[in-house]
Amino acid sequence: MADIAPSQVHSDASHPLHSSNSASKWFLPLFALVLVCGLGYVAYALARDLTTAVAVPWILLGLALLIALGFEFVNGFHDTANAVATVIYTRSMPAEFAVIWSGFFNFLGVLTSSGAVAFGILALLPVELILQVGSGSGLAMVFALLIAAIVWNLGTWYLGLPSSSSHTLVGSIIGVGLANQFLAPAGTATSGVDWSQATNIGLSLLISPLIGFGLSAVLLLVMKLLVRNKALYAEPKGNQPPPLWIRAILIFTCTGVSFAHGSNDGQKGMGLIMLILIGLVPTAFALNRTPDVNYLEAYKSASAQVETALGKYVKPGVTVSDYKAEVSNAVKNKTWTDATTPALQQYIHQTSAEVAGFPTLEAVPTNLVGNVRNDIYLIGEALKLIDKQKLLPMDAGDLSAVTNYHKAVDNATKFIPLWVKVAVAIALGLGTMVGWKRIVVTVGEKIGKTHLTYGQGAAAEVVAMVTIASADHLGLPVSTTHVLSSGVAGTMAANGSGLQWSTVRNMLMAWVLTLPASIAIAFLLFVIMRQVF
Repeated sequence: MADIAPSQVHSDASHPLHSSNSASKWFLPLFALVLVCGLGYVAYALARDLTTAVAVPWILLGLALLIALGFEFVNGFHDTANAVATVIYTRSMPAEFAVIWSGFFNFLGVLTSSGAVAFGILALLPVELILQVGSGSGLAMVFALLIAAIVWNLGTWYLGLPSSSSHTLVGSIIGVGLANQFLAPAGTATSGVDWSQATNIGLSLLISPLIGFGLSAVLLLVMKLLVRNKALYAEPKGNQPPPLWIRAILIFTCTGVSFAHGSNDGQKGMGLIMLILIGLVPTAFALNRTPDVNYLEAYKSASAQVETALGKYVKPGVTVSDYKAEVSNAVKNKTWTDATTPALQQYIHQTSAEVAGFPTLEAVPTNLVGNVRNDIYLIGEALKLIDKQKLLPMDAGDLSAVTNYHKAVDNATKFIPLWVKVAVAIALGLGTMVGWKRIVVTVGEKIGKTHLTYGQGAAAEVVAMVTIASADHLGLPVSTTHVLSSGVAGTMAANGSGLQWSTVRNMLMAWVLTLPASIAIAFLLFVIMRQVF
């Protein structure tokens, strides 16, 4: 973030942020139209989905959704406008039109996202809190982590620190997990934080800015060797746009980063909203009521196959008195014993028999939805110990049966309605509307000592686009702010332009402080919230 408001530093009418264009006349009306239509659809779809709910705590639900969308609003405040900085400062697109363009492709990115990042983030949370998300501890978890993330993001924006919403959310989740473990009776809540998942996410957040810096620098140097066009590496002249081919490259990369940002960052809010919906109105959202029409038949077939596969690994003489408790302990402790295998086999058999009694998931009675969902979710977490962590060595064919059944389980419990995606896209767009100038100034002016060139903008955007899209495919969250800003820094270093070390120090300070600060805030808020709920 810039630590000086744009209005204080730009009085030159020729500045790229002040360029005159027709887009400014219809910018706000167009956005208002999209906003009204989007909110209308969200309200209609939510009301339709809630028709199956037994009881709806309207005030609590409204407050929770408002806070969750507030997180995405602040995310847009921080991150989304990074995508337009290069096209604005190279005069490839007028500022207002660039924001509209980026917002549209952010919207498409959100709508087409897979959901892998959303549920990858939620996997950090203690399993017992997810299974009891509608309880007092579950509600305390949701409100504590959301408020902590928003507080830190707004605080760092106010102080001018380029903080990462991804870092903040991960820190908040870890803080809640640690607080839950701290408050729990001795011998319980052993999985306060899934440290294996936390390590993977932490590494992706740590390494991605280094990748942005290094690859952007290398790409710029390679471009200089292969593309001998001085205009590509020169400062833009006056108010004139760049040559057409350069302009096309910059617009393409801006589009790619916008789409990738929506696809990756938008999922974080989706996951949190689904957690809220499952906790507050489980009868409507605990199970995916609209999967493929042939879903149950595929589920029953996959269930039978995995039961047979597990049976091969049950040791003679091993008996289990409480299969659910045995599986729960395995998931909490991330361990596998001889008793876990027959316990999981029995658990799958009983759950499948219960679900098979209904023609579709939509037909499951509302009084059973919560229990069925928790059973299927817990089975899915146990399956991770086999196909992800390899705690039970299996032959390739048997492991394939486990993987297929795991997909069927996730299809029933890990889904995101279209209206949730639309609501998140709108929140991101609103955040961009409010904060884009401040962020654009930081990326365009406060990282390097010289004006951003066409080549530098293209190199940083290409690397950011590929890095974020790859992380989305792998289900890992990355920070758009850090990837793109570190990419710009890398091009400045490679070009010998020099860096503004005050900005670099601020960025490094944010990377160092965000995780411990958000962990501490969320920890404290969870302890307080447990006294409320």
